[in-house]
Amino acid sequence: MKAACGAQFCEVRVDPDTGEVRVSRWVVVFDVGRVINAKTASSQLRGGIVMGIGMALAEETLIDPRTGRIMNPSLAEYHVPVHADIPPIDVGYLDDPDPTMPLGLIGVGEVGITGVAGAIANAVHHATGKRIYDLPITLDKLL
Repeated sequence: MKAACGAQFCEVRVDPDTGEVRVSRWVVVFDVGRVINAKTASSQLRGGIVMGIGMALAEETLIDPRTGRIMNPSLAEYHVPVHADIPPIDVGYLDDPDPTMPLGLIGVGEVGITGVAGAIANAVHHATGKRIYDLPITLDKLL
């Protein structure tokens, strides 16, 4: 039995004055076995990529060190990506059926988010020369 895997590549643009990171392009190819419905599989994988972009660039739970309480407990304070933050995402498949599974299927549930933060961190490194090891990649880490 083989596991789902993929290769993800992105392009980022970093404002030299403010350090703002914008993802401008995304290309990905997954090996998820036989793809029965490409439209729903692509949607599932794109959703994982969007979640990964949020994890890499925006999402952070802030804790008050004095009380231990969460300081951004609602979506009013917790930043998640919106449509304007997401580039076109080009999803491809190998469509190589797994011979050990019925119909050659492998799950596509979580593989979309795997590797997103690493792809963004590498693109930021190529754009700025700075290697960031902590998520999210925020302005203060780039300036």
